[in-house]
Amino acid sequence: MAGSSTAERPVFYFDLGSPYAWLAAERVNALFDVPPVWQPILLGAVFKATGRRSWSETDAREERMREVEERAAAYGLMPVRWPEPFPANTLAAMRAATFAKQTGRTISFALAAFRQAFCAGRDLGVADNVLIAAAACELHPRAVLKGIETQGVKDELRRATDEALARGVIGVPTVAVGDELFWGDDRLEEAAEAARALAG
Repeated sequence: MAGSSTAERPVFYFDLGSPYAWLAAERVNALFDVPPVWQPILLGAVFKATGRRSWSETDAREERMREVEERAAAYGLMPVRWPEPFPANTLAAMRAATFAKQTGRTISFALAAFRQAFCAGRDLGVADNVLIAAAACELHPRAVLKGIETQGVKDELRRATDEALARGVIGVPTVAVGDELFWGDDRLEEAAEAARALAG
């Protein structure tokens, strides 16, 4: 990674409430020659700004849930256990992810939290479940609880979400490579090829 600035690296936008973002998170680093920057954003705010809503609130819900389960099996991941409720309110969890990013533990925290949600079936709207993920990457529970209440963390999550919207992000997972956006777990390989081409 020497010589690669953050600005030059691809950016992986995610929200811990998205099962497709979980599928992408489990694979994304292995596909890229230079791992992307993992950027937490608030999907609910993206939906609000773009006038869209989650597929989980549409008639496609059951079909898409089965698709997630099939992809997880095809990727060799643990069987999906859906949290109740689904979708959950991920605001506090995404603030925790933002705090984890500030401490250099974005990836380990995000993977632990995704697995809490979609492998253990735990609701990330419950603080204790977020703290289990934090403990898995050696973030002290008290530090996390304090961190998610700080104005700096709240502002950073808002700023990152606004920046993603300005860049054209309309959902997660999205990988930004230069000026191109690749939205969807099924576009990771395409994004990785674009990153290689951009790197020359």
